[in-house]
Amino acid sequence: MPLWSRAQQQDFRSRVRGCLLGGAIGDALGAGVEFESLEKIRAAYGPLGVTGYVPAYGRLGAVTDDTQMVLFTLDGLIRAHIRRDTGSWHPPTDVHRAYLRWAVTQRDWGPDERRDDLGWLGREEWLYAQRAPGQACLSGLSGPDAERLGTLEAPKNPHSKGCGTVMRAAPFGLLTTWEPGLVFQLAVECSVLTHGHPTGYLSAGALAVIVQTVARGGTLEEGVHLALALLSERPAHEETTAALRAALDAVRAGEPSAERVEALGEGWVAEEALAIGVYCALVAHDVRSGLLLAVNHSGDSDSTGAVCGNLLGVLHGDTALPPGLVAGLEGRGALLELADDFVLELMHGPELHSRDTAEGAAWAARYPVLG
Repeated sequence: MPLWSRAQQQDFRSRVRGCLLGGAIGDALGAGVEFESLEKIRAAYGPLGVTGYVPAYGRLGAVTDDTQMVLFTLDGLIRAHIRRDTGSWHPPTDVHRAYLRWAVTQRDWGPDERRDDLGWLGREEWLYAQRAPGQACLSGLSGPDAERLGTLEAPKNPHSKGCGTVMRAAPFGLLTTWEPGLVFQLAVECSVLTHGHPTGYLSAGALAVIVQTVARGGTLEEGVHLALALLSERPAHEETTAALRAALDAVRAGEPSAERVEALGEGWVAEEALAIGVYCALVAHDVRSGLLLAVNHSGDSDSTGAVCGNLLGVLHGDTALPPGLVAGLEGRGALLELADDFVLELMHGPELHSRDTAEGAAWAARYPVLG
């Protein structure tokens, strides 16, 4: 990491927290209406649709598999950085292992204390819950082929471009010292662990680069144009490029509306979720209005809300998030804890890695690196 001033470190931490909390809030806002049409949403909640959390999974503020997988993505990235000290450096492997730990939460009732690789996140009992996980994520991480690392040459689920690849991609953009092309590539390589269609993994790469641009202090528009430039260098980029350009065109078309959102698609596939999330973030008058626009439509409301929330959160920082929505969010403590640990690892990793100290041993227990 470069030598940052205290103010720069505080700003970065606020953006990391904002990205995680914002994405989770958008996810939770959409969780209760994920499978409903816009007509039904308005009939149930009024002409404005949902204006706050509505019941989902037995409570208000419940998150879905989108937030679960973002948490495990960040856990994998922390362990990847720790592993550099061992001389082994292949982040997709550590992210794959993290996703396998997530897959266990979709099968088991609770953490298996006999496992020495869980770390603190894998022992969070509230995460052991099925929240409408995507089939490609489940199939890519279970069965006899689960341990195999999907690669660009031999991806898992080569025909899948579901939004499960893009809704978990924002954490890669928080690697602000990496070159944008490498961030794009890492998001791609971690997408093919479950989703092998080019539109799916290229959409994930595009979101990661947009997040990184904003985390570095740039604008959303600059991030989108950089993503388009990187996409143009990749084969089979046409669908993702067209979706992002449609989002930019929608911004210029007039006042934001649910109908403009629906013209971009329903969000079940990666490029549509990306386009809707980007559009809603670009036209947002404030964080709340952008998030509500992103979830009030016919389609995958939690994923489009999550993508929009990632972008608005990293743009404005955690202090700009609506306080009532923050307070009522499931898993807020774990999200903040993981965000702060990620910042600690990036900025002070070498100080934390000595196992000869009590602090180093505690860090190794939180994020065990085995094998």
